[in-house]
Amino acid sequence: MNNKGVHIRTFGCQMNVRDSEVICGLLKKEGYKIVDEPKKADILIFNTCSVRQHAEEKIWSALGKLRVHSLAKPTIGLIGCMAQNYKEKIFERAPNVDFVIGPSDIAKIPEMISRFTVHGSRLSQSGNKRTPNTEHRTPSAELFERKIWETDGDIRPEEIYHTGFYEDKNHAYVVISEGCSNFCSYCVVPYVRGPLHNRNHKDILKEIEGAVEQGITRITLLGQNVSAYKDNQVGFVELVKLVELVKGLEEFSFITSHPKDTSAELFKAMRDRGKLKKYLHLPVQSGSDRILQLMNRGYTRKFYLGLIDNYRKVVKNGVLTTDIIVGFPGETEDDFKDTYNLVKEVQFDAAYIFKYSPRPNTQAEKLGDGVPKNEKESRHALILELQKKISKSKKC
Repeated sequence: MNNKGVHIRTFGCQMNVRDSEVICGLLKKEGYKIVDEPKKADILIFNTCSVRQHAEEKIWSALGKLRVHSLAKPTIGLIGCMAQNYKEKIFERAPNVDFVIGPSDIAKIPEMISRFTVHGSRLSQSGNKRTPNTEHRTPSAELFERKIWETDGDIRPEEIYHTGFYEDKNHAYVVISEGCSNFCSYCVVPYVRGPLHNRNHKDILKEIEGAVEQGITRITLLGQNVSAYKDNQVGFVELVKLVELVKGLEEFSFITSHPKDTSAELFKAMRDRGKLKKYLHLPVQSGSDRILQLMNRGYTRKFYLGLIDNYRKVVKNGVLTTDIIVGFPGETEDDFKDTYNLVKEVQFDAAYIFKYSPRPNTQAEKLGDGVPKNEKESRHALILELQKKISKSKKC
């Protein structure tokens, strides 16, 4: 046991927020202290996001600011999606990083940290999982001899979700599935988090019951695509019904659903479950059939609009939010108008609107980035202004 301080800085989605909680729970079991300020930390961990270029730039910038020459500098780890995406190349751009661990390997973090801290030295052990050929060691062989990277994991061990650590004492995120198998052409998630893996429904219920025992009465079920959840005969609708029965739970919700896997049965379950929030986040991404096909989304504009119509008929006064990408490769003015008009027609309660940025290893990266930056910004501003007006009118 030790009392070294760890500070985790989290970027990106709710999945990363929950991952950081899981890591805190694992480290607390080993005696580490979780500290709220980087300057108090012996170990700094960056839990990273690769979904948007802007998120990556923020992380590279933060790492650059930490480059100091003091011998007392903290051990620095970079974990999450960027770790999986760039692996040992991270050490070349940020040589002050000591270890790199992918999303499927987070259970190993306490062990990785101990390699640097148990013997009182940041450089006490060489922990490379595999040793690269000397000619590929850039910028030098010595750099790699004092680094650790673990990015070959497959499925996370179930026990990591049962440490009982939650940052919020009133609300808990509960992961029901990891990874994604949709391979939307713009999205890096399947490459950095792996294919879809669904947790056993009994383990999910056990985790929820454990949170409730701590006094947490609200939860959010998490997955890259919760609608695709299936554990033998228990699909997502059946899981929702089981969660409703957990004693002591007062309210729950879920994110995120994919339109192609979202059914009328789910809407009926939302209508009939008293504890389930009447809230649906259903990313449309584009209102153009041509762009939807290039994105490999698996549905059409007509299908999406029909789904929304059904949702509003079944779930009275249900809240509806979405994600939209503007400036996807090849998006014409007409394609953009299709998206703009869809937003006007649907009247979302809120929307997260993003400018497209190429992501490494994705199929869309091969299409280039043909929409000029100023055009992306113009389209982004137009839809953002439209959505602001819609959201304001709904609150009146």
